[in-house]
Amino acid sequence: MSLSTCLEPAEAVPDKPADQRRWLFALVVVALLAEMAIAMLTTAVEQSPTIDEPVYVGTAVVYLEQHSLRYNPEHPPLGKLIIAAGLAFSGAHLDPAFTGDQTQLGRRVLYESGDDPGRLLLAARLPVIVLTLLFGLVVFAFARDLTGRAGGVTALALCTFSPDLIAHGSLATLDVPVAGFLLTSAWLLWRARRRPRLYLPLAGLALGAAVATKMSALAAVPVLLLLVALSTWHSRSGPRRIVLGVAAVALIAVAVVWASYLAVDPRLHWTPPPDLPAVHGLRALADRLPLPRPYLDGMRVQFAFEDRTWSTFLLGTYHPGSVWYYLPAALLVKSPLGALALGLAGAVAMVAVPRLRPAAPYVLVPAAVLLAAAMTSTRDLGVRYAIFVPMFLAIAAASLVAVRVRWVRVAVAVLVAFTAVSSLRTFPYYLPYSNEAFGGPAETHLRLHDSNVDWGQDLGRLADRLAGERVWLVYKGSGLPSAYGLDAADPLAVPADEVHGLLAVSDSAIAKADDRLTALIAGSTPVDEVGHSITIYRRP
Repeated sequence: MSLSTCLEPAEAVPDKPADQRRWLFALVVVALLAEMAIAMLTTAVEQSPTIDEPVYVGTAVVYLEQHSLRYNPEHPPLGKLIIAAGLAFSGAHLDPAFTGDQTQLGRRVLYESGDDPGRLLLAARLPVIVLTLLFGLVVFAFARDLTGRAGGVTALALCTFSPDLIAHGSLATLDVPVAGFLLTSAWLLWRARRRPRLYLPLAGLALGAAVATKMSALAAVPVLLLLVALSTWHSRSGPRRIVLGVAAVALIAVAVVWASYLAVDPRLHWTPPPDLPAVHGLRALADRLPLPRPYLDGMRVQFAFEDRTWSTFLLGTYHPGSVWYYLPAALLVKSPLGALALGLAGAVAMVAVPRLRPAAPYVLVPAAVLLAAAMTSTRDLGVRYAIFVPMFLAIAAASLVAVRVRWVRVAVAVLVAFTAVSSLRTFPYYLPYSNEAFGGPAETHLRLHDSNVDWGQDLGRLADRLAGERVWLVYKGSGLPSAYGLDAADPLAVPADEVHGLLAVSDSAIAKADDRLTALIAGSTPVDEVGHSITIYRRP
């Protein structure tokens, strides 16, 4: 049998009556989503705030109470409005006289307002958890449209067992929402090939939601607009309708961005930050986009972040600047081996199988363009910047179900099971996950840092482990140690000969330790670890 013959889709087999199997597929879908929900809820309850969350939580409270855009301008409002949907019923509040910066804002809301910080944080995380589950349904629906219900279940399983999606889908952050909105837009554009009048406006709404959540979505706009043209052309529309379709989707997306700002402040009061950097060259073209002035000024803040020098820790080596291959290497470490094999093989199958080939521009091209754009960033801070990869690769993996070779389907089932076991073994420590080839979660800190392993999430677990015992603490995070009952002092604020007893150090701090911290660690003995993100030493 030739290779091309093997890669042809399986011949249609008469189905049993739909109602005889529909309940079984529905049960599997519900079970997979329930597994993911339990994993995310457990993670959300047990973890202290990660570095970015207090800023988003504080900004969301300002949106609710003061209808002001003055905080966190580097990110558009929609993601924080989603977070605010949970906080609206939590009783979170802010003193109207508060005048601090956004970091102080997050601490004030979580730890100094009199509310329980764990309850507030869970309320902020719940809307993102629900949204993540809905994006899982989008993955299922997209794959089902391409390969049938078996392919849809395969893609959904890879999605719901993805440690990175579980980890970041359980946080009040923006990475999963922006990825999910982009995926939804691509799926709706695929459906627009047959019903453009229905699905093109919906795709525009999803694209606008992505752009209104995080500015990194702008990299996907040209690709998705080209897909608008492709879908409109496929529906046998003429050049005029193709142009109108592209214009309509673009206008709807722009309108969503405007609406997100007006939802916060209908009068759009805005005072640019006093230290707003000037832009020159190609960056100056961003000021001509038909978007709200706060959005354009937020882009300037992002440009300033990109102009800074950010150090990198990759595969155990410290780099004083960014590394262009950081994201592919980090994804290799943090992706389950089964999911990685299925995703890459599925991408090949999607190009090779004639029936699936038309879907490649909707699945593979957006993911490739977004990954290429993310790789140009100077901030090598985690695979969360490429969280869209497991979503799109899960859909690509479903292509293997269409291959007309029995052992391929057996291999798919085995690799999905391998992915599930790998994911379940890391429960509930999903943030520091790495696959078996790189030693698992316990060894991730030896190869990566920051949001890949230690994002400040284990402060509460550290307090539970020490049970009131005094500790010297070097903590990389936004949590307040005293709020968790930790009797902690900074070992870097006193002479080294005064530091005795327990020394707890965030693994990200170890990865980038200066001479002083290195000397403290060298004179200590490791005695325990917490959540695979904090190492506890004892100093004589």
